[in-house]
Parts: sequence; C-alpha cells; structure tokens
Amino acid sequence: MSEFDYDLFVIGAGSGGVRAARMARQHGAGKVAIAEEFRYGGTCVIRGCVPKKLFVYASEFPKYFKLAEDFGWSVGETTFSWESLIANKDKEIDRLEGIYGRILGNAGVETISDRAEFVDAHTLRLVNSGKTVTARTILIATGGTPYVPDDIEGYELGITSNEAFHLDSLPQRVVIAGGGYIACEFAQIFNGMGSKVTQVYRGSPVLRGFDMDVREHVHKEIEMSGVEIKTNTVFKRIEQLEDGSKRVHLTNGEHIDTDVVMYAIGRVPAVAGLGLDAAGVEIDDKGAVRVDEYSKTSVDHIYAVGDVTNRVNLTPVAIREGAAFAATVYGDTPTAFDHDDIASAVFTQPPVGSVGLSEEDARKKHASVDVYKTSFRPMKQTLGDQQSRMLMKLVVEGETQRVLGVHIVGPDAPEMIQLAAIAVKAGLTKDQYDAACAVHPTSAEELVTMKEKWTPPEQ
Repeated sequence: MSEFDYDLFVIGAGSGGVRAARMARQHGAGKVAIAEEFRYGGTCVIRGCVPKKLFVYASEFPKYFKLAEDFGWSVGETTFSWESLIANKDKEIDRLEGIYGRILGNAGVETISDRAEFVDAHTLRLVNSGKTVTARTILIATGGTPYVPDDIEGYELGITSNEAFHLDSLPQRVVIAGGGYIACEFAQIFNGMGSKVTQVYRGSPVLRGFDMDVREHVHKEIEMSGVEIKTNTVFKRIEQLEDGSKRVHLTNGEHIDTDVVMYAIGRVPAVAGLGLDAAGVEIDDKGAVRVDEYSKTSVDHIYAVGDVTNRVNLTPVAIREGAAFAATVYGDTPTAFDHDDIASAVFTQPPVGSVGLSEEDARKKHASVDVYKTSFRPMKQTLGDQQSRMLMKLVVEGETQRVLGVHIVGPDAPEMIQLAAIAVKAGLTKDQYDAACAVHPTSAEELVTMKEKWTPPEQ
C-alpha cells in the first residue's frame, strides 16, 4: 500500500494542469487527482482567451456591415443585444468546461472541486471540505490573476477582465487603464459595440515589449477606430458620483467621467494563500514560483507550470510545459520546453501576429541586422473609404541571413503567424523565404516578395 493518497496531485485545472494530469496518466502514473476552486478550463477557457475572442468577433460586425455596402450589399437597420451575446457566450463556455471534465474523467484523473493549500511539502488541505490529502508529487498550475492597484484611492470601484465578461449591460462609457494586449483588445471590443472608450496608458505607444513599428502602427489604428488614448499618465484616484457614474482623476490633472472603470495593467502569479512557505517552495521577486528548466521548484517533488511561473504567459506554453513535466517525471524522458521563438497574437482590430525578435532586440544581440517591411491597404478594404493599413516586417540577421523575427499587423495576422513561426523556429533564411513562390492575390505573399532592405533615417 502506498504511503501517499495520490501519486500525483495537481493544483489548478487550467490548460497546463489538465494537460499534465492527463499525460501523466498516459505515461503510467498511478492515482492522479486535480483540484480546481473555480471552473475547469482555467483562465483561457472560462474568462480569458476564448470568451475574449468571441467578444472580438461580436465587436467587428459594424465594420463588416459597412464593408458589405462597399461591395454592393444593402444592409438594413442593425441592433446589438449585449444580453444575447452574454447568454450565447456562457452556453459555449459551459460546453467547453464539460469537455475538460470529460477529458479528465476518461483519462482516469479524479476531479476535486475545491481549493487546495499546502500544509507541508507532501500534504494539502482542501479548504471547503476540510479534508487533508497527501501526494508523492505535486504540480502547481494555478495560473495568474489580474493585478488590481489597491494603493489608489477608490480602487474598489474598478473591475478587471474577469468581471468584464459578466456585466449586466453594455456600458455607455468605459475607461481602461493599461496599454498591454488585454487593455488594447478590450478598448476596441467596447468601442466596436458602441461604448465611448478612453484608454489611459503610462507610456507611449501601446504594446510595450513588441516591435516598435508594430506598437506605433497599432496605436494609430486604435485611435482611428474611435478610442481615445491618453498617454504618459495614470490613475490618481477614483470617486463615486451621485448619479452612479465614476470620476477617474489622472496624474496629469485631467479627469474622466465614466460608467465602468477597468484595470488591465498586468497579471500576477496566483500564489496568494497557497501555503508555499509551509512546503518550502521559493518564489522570485515578482511573486512567481521559481523553477528550473524542467519546471521543478526548490522542492524536489514539487513542480510548477504555466503563468504561475511567469516564464512565457501563454496558454499553449502552459500546455507544452505540462506535457514536458509529465514526460520528465512519468515518461522517463527528461524534457525541457524551449521558450525561444514562441509566436503570439494580439486580437486588436486589426490584429497582430508576432514571432521571434523585435528589431530593437535583434540589434542588441547581433552586430548586423537587415530589416524588410511594407505597409499597404488590404485588398478587401480597397473598394471603400476605410483607411486601415496592414504592416509586414521581417527582421534578418545580416551575416547568416537567418530570419530572426516576423511581425504582422492586419487581417488574418494571427493565422499567418502560426505558419511563419514554423519557419522562424526552423531557422530558415531570407533566401529560403524568397525561394517560395507567392500565392496571389493574398496579403501573405508580401512575406516572400519583400526585396529591398529598409534603411533607418539616421543612416
């Protein structure tokens, strides 16, 4: 008889935890359990990527109606029902959550709807039931949670992306704090649905961490869509007005009256109250669980994957880390997931697809860098007066001609970047890109037809 209740106990049933538990069972792990305090599927499925993209789709239709007229279609009166969107979104999320539950059940994983906290390095307490369990190996996969600036007076008057998916009605006015991908996406979501949106960002342009050409292009496109962006300022305090609205005071002396205040100023690892100290698990100066290349923590039998480790905070990365953990611990195949050249998408309007190094990072790492870029109106928008433009950019190592980065802003950019990521990961060169025959007429053909190097103005 085993000295532990479980061979593996996973805390958190998001994408990384679910994949790890299922794969561990496939590799021959004994008794496996997974505990989830909220809903199965984690942030991405329940209140992140999936519902957000459904909201993006909903917010794009006004542009489609206008585009239809440009192509000769007569579009009648249109109305939007926030209530219908929420109901249909909830129905789809329920369906997906059910799939996650069935996947775990079919794999022989015991599901526990409860919060698990460490008592010691091998013991966990289930908060709701009060029961304690022991496990030979424990995996922390609790993800991240939105950061809330609780040092601001009136901070409790704001919401995060978690609550944005469950508002009772569409607000007429929204103020969003932040300039990252969540802030930019929600700014255009609410704007597309008819809200008056103001985005407040401490820097300029938006999307810090992305290639500068991408940042400047997206910033301009967001403003062209009707969103007002106030840069180089932040919230100072928030007050409740007598009519039920809120007044946001900014550090630049201005104020904005609004119906909804939303924080989108980053996410932090969800480690609060887990009892990591009791287990001897170390965290870094940003509050993330410290792990090695195999996702092992400072305790030999405790591992962590996904956003709680603050490596690359993307759902597919958590999935791959979970699979690598299972292969390492239960498959006798030590596997370290490679975090280089991971593609990402930002579902702004137009959306962004990016993989590899930005031009700025490439110039820091390489002595010689060649840049190829172009900007043009997508063909689908040429019959009307829409002024949105597409951006495509290749960052190339000067000596070897290896393509170090691909950056796209425009329709279908997220779809294109998945294929471009294969080429970047494989280390293909600019000559190999050029050897591929273009598919015409497409926007993607520009990736293999850009011939002239871009020269910085200062040169």
